[in-house]
Amino acid sequence: MVVLGASRVGKSSIVSRFLNGRFEDQYTPTIEDFHRKVYNIRGDMYQLDILDTSGNHPFPAMRRLSILTGDVFILVFSLDNRESFDEVKRLQKQILEVKSCLKNKTKEAAELPMVICGNKNDHGELCRQVPTTEAELLVSGDENCAYFEVSAKKNTNVDEMFYVLFSMAKLPHEMSPALHRKISVQYGDAFHPRPFCMRRVKEMDAYGMVSPFARRPSVNSDLKYIKAKVLREGQARERDKCTIQ
Repeated sequence: MVVLGASRVGKSSIVSRFLNGRFEDQYTPTIEDFHRKVYNIRGDMYQLDILDTSGNHPFPAMRRLSILTGDVFILVFSLDNRESFDEVKRLQKQILEVKSCLKNKTKEAAELPMVICGNKNDHGELCRQVPTTEAELLVSGDENCAYFEVSAKKNTNVDEMFYVLFSMAKLPHEMSPALHRKISVQYGDAFHPRPFCMRRVKEMDAYGMVSPFARRPSVNSDLKYIKAKVLREGQARERDKCTIQ
């Protein structure tokens, strides 16, 4: 999951709400943060990697690589900042172009789940610079794209946004923040295939844990992943041509 948007729109605050249910009042510019959350949902294991990107985009090539490796996207703008909305429009266009280029090389039929998120709806209508109707035009006619107006500060519509995003991505609804139990590292054994040691953990249908030592895959690893994806499909096409009569 890749979170993109201009500076100071609340990307990291939304991620913090998702991971920890907390909101930090102090603003700290994000260079690039990587998070990992693992789930055990009715005995099935899931891993969600989250890339919280910089709003300044000092390295355009890195942003493009993040888009190439991303599977689901959250594009965030601030409802009281028109320029941040214009940035989301540019980002959406870039994602569609980059992913379209990759699809042409791999011939994938995968969909592209995306949420456009208007943050800071707690600031009131007097501060609003982006009408709801205009923002909704970005997602009209695309069943894999949705628009939400949220407040990371007040925790308004954040859970609902993630619920819809995971539904579009055909992932379990229980991955959304309100539908699973959050457990700490001390119960990490629950994510191993062996029988659970604690009855309280065993009885849960769905629970998740933030991985404390997650590291972002290296640029080299990302490039190899994309290269392997393209080459694998190319080899498959070659095999399709070799028909024994």
